[in-house]
Amino acid sequence: MKVLLINGSPRANGNTQLALSEVAKVLNQEGVQTEIIHIGKGPSQGCIACGWCGREGKCTFNDDVYYRIWRTVKDGIDGLIIGTPVYYGGPNGSLCALLDRVFYSMGRDLEYLPAASIAVCRRGGAVGATERLNRYFALMKMPIVSSQYWNIAYGQTPGQAAQDAEGMQTMRTLGQNMAWLIKRLDVQKEGHPAAEQREWTNFVR
Repeated sequence: MKVLLINGSPRANGNTQLALSEVAKVLNQEGVQTEIIHIGKGPSQGCIACGWCGREGKCTFNDDVYYRIWRTVKDGIDGLIIGTPVYYGGPNGSLCALLDRVFYSMGRDLEYLPAASIAVCRRGGAVGATERLNRYFALMKMPIVSSQYWNIAYGQTPGQAAQDAEGMQTMRTLGQNMAWLIKRLDVQKEGHPAAEQREWTNFVR
């Protein structure tokens, strides 16, 4: 069993990493392997709807971060957790640009896998940020894993989130809940429910 965690902060060792590491620690204790991929500070190309991924199986913009995520997903994961700092009440824009490409090009590999989003903020906007990330999961029929509270932690300067006792407990509970679910929901082995042929309807006639 393995869970991929994506650190959507430009800071490699900031509060988002701290929150994700708290979840990963519990997952490891529960016998679940983890890998954290940091998106970094470089520019993040958004999707241009070129259709290349539909023909070739991967995005035409084969940058290092995208390829690392693509390779990890293709090797097989059992769950996904995405963490972000809060910018203007939403996730980091570079993260969303990357995720548009990830979910558009490998959505079928992610279908039905348990998933969760985490947001870290100074004061407000975290719930809106997690709701934005959860839309990726909902579109891919991924069960969204909850905790004892919304999956948020508070902190401004790097390391400050460690002082948020409730936030860190929320992360640990999330790790426990994620481990519990993936042990009982073996998507790789048991598959998923049969689905109707997808209907595509536009409102322009």
